[in-house]
Amino acid sequence: MELIDGKATAAQIKAEIAEEVQQIVAGGGKRPHLAAILVGHDGGSETYVKNKVLACEACGFKSTLLRFEDSITEEELLAEVDKLNRDADVDGFIVQLPLPKHISEQKVIEAIDYRKDVDGFHPINVGRMAIGLPCYISATPKGILELLKRYKIETSGKKCVVLGRSNIVGKPMAQLMMQKQYGDATVTVCHSHSRDLKKECREADILIAAIGQPDFVTADMVKDGATVIDVGTTRVPDATRKTGFRLNGDVKFDEVAPKCAYITPVPGGVGPMTICMLMKNTLAAGKKEIYS
Repeated sequence: MELIDGKATAAQIKAEIAEEVQQIVAGGGKRPHLAAILVGHDGGSETYVKNKVLACEACGFKSTLLRFEDSITEEELLAEVDKLNRDADVDGFIVQLPLPKHISEQKVIEAIDYRKDVDGFHPINVGRMAIGLPCYISATPKGILELLKRYKIETSGKKCVVLGRSNIVGKPMAQLMMQKQYGDATVTVCHSHSRDLKKECREADILIAAIGQPDFVTADMVKDGATVIDVGTTRVPDATRKTGFRLNGDVKFDEVAPKCAYITPVPGGVGPMTICMLMKNTLAAGKKEIYS
């Protein structure tokens, strides 16, 4: 069994990005600029945004964080999105989700200029991804593809099972694993209403768990020699930790790992790659690589 080290891979990629940015700036080019909008004080969102700012520093990007109280109206937030759309210095920006209940997340996502949508959530980017056109691919699926590539895990013609059908991970992951230029695999998507869930999972050469239920995937669901990618990051109470919680994956790691050829840990697997791929999308935005 080989552990897929997302933390080390992400650090390597950030170093590669920083070197490229240095060359761009030395050649008189513009330093990539990522902006983020954070509404309210959700603990998880605060952590994610802080990590994104630190990643920008590591990559040599300019970053701007715009904070708003959760009392902001939908109209006011849409006006802030519009300002960033029109700011020529901002190459890409994100609106950190979740948003307060009184604001339509979909309306906000659709208001973002798709050419600056480095999260890859805008329907134009999602549609372009679905038919294999150049676009910003959402960070978690893109990070998983990068891990598979860097660990030289064969995907072409393999059976891939994606557990979960969210718009952020499950659906795009299945689309990408199916496409010739990325996974070129035979893909099955399973979810809470799938029949014979264990049987489907046991047939997978590559199992991608993104269901959001701690320890959902057990040893009897995994075939010997499979590659298991655990996307789950649920906070579960843990009195032994200073924070009072620990991050738990969708996979029961201790019992599943011995059966695998490759497996990602939680934390330190897919998580670090997600922020790292946001940086790759921002670099592409700065270089006007996709949308000139």
